[in-house]
Amino acid sequence: MRRLTALEPAEAPGKSRELLTDLAERHGSVGEMVATMAHSPAVLAGYLGLTRAMKGSELPRPLRERISLAVQERLGCEMCKQAHAGAARKVGVSEDDLALARRGTAADAREAALIGVAVRVLTEPASLTDQDVADLRAHGWSDRIITEIVGLVALNLLTGAFNLLAGIEPPTKAAEPATKAAEPATQVIEPPTKAAEPTTKAAEPTTKAGEPATKAGEPVAQVGE
Repeated sequence: MRRLTALEPAEAPGKSRELLTDLAERHGSVGEMVATMAHSPAVLAGYLGLTRAMKGSELPRPLRERISLAVQERLGCEMCKQAHAGAARKVGVSEDDLALARRGTAADAREAALIGVAVRVLTEPASLTDQDVADLRAHGWSDRIITEIVGLVALNLLTGAFNLLAGIEPPTKAAEPATKAAEPATQVIEPPTKAAEPTTKAAEPTTKAGEPATKAGEPVAQVGE
C-alpha cells in the first residue's frame, strides 16, 4: 500500500523540482522511488549524489549487484530485490550465483568473505573485528574495496528502507485466473433424440373371429426393440 505519493516536477518543493526536471529531460522518466524521494530535497540530492559516487567504486559490477541482492534480501524490499537480480543477470550473473547471493554467500571463497562482511555491516556492524578485516586483506581485497563495502551497504539501506516506508512495491499484472472456468468432468448426457418406444407393440386386434393376434410361441417383440 502506497503511503507516500510520487511527485511530478511541478509539484516538487525547492531543489527537488530542479533535480526531477533535469532527470526527466535526460532520461525521459525518473522512476517511482526518485519521484517519491522528491518530497525531501535533502534525501533526493543525497541519494543521487551517493548513487553517482558509488558508480566509481572499484567493486566489479557483477559483485556489486550480488552484494546489493544479499543486503536487500535481509531488508525485505521486493522492488530492490527484483531490480538488483535483473541488473545482475544483465551483466552475466548466473541463477546459481544469484541463489547463493540471496543466502549471503558465494561459490568463490574470496567473494563469499566479502559478501559475508557486507551482510554483517548491515545486520551487526558492532560484531566486526580486526580479524574480519585481516581476513579480507588475506583474500586480496584492498582497503579501498573494504571501505566501499560500507558505501554500497549504506546506499542499499537508503533505497530499501525508503521503499518500505513509502510503500513502493513492484508493479503487478492484473490477476489472471489460475485455470479456465472449470469444465464438467464428463459431457452432459443428452436425452435420447427419439421418444422411448414401448417394449412391445400394442396388441393388434384379431383379423378373424377367434384368431389370435400372433402365432403361437412367437414373441410379441424382439428384445431391445
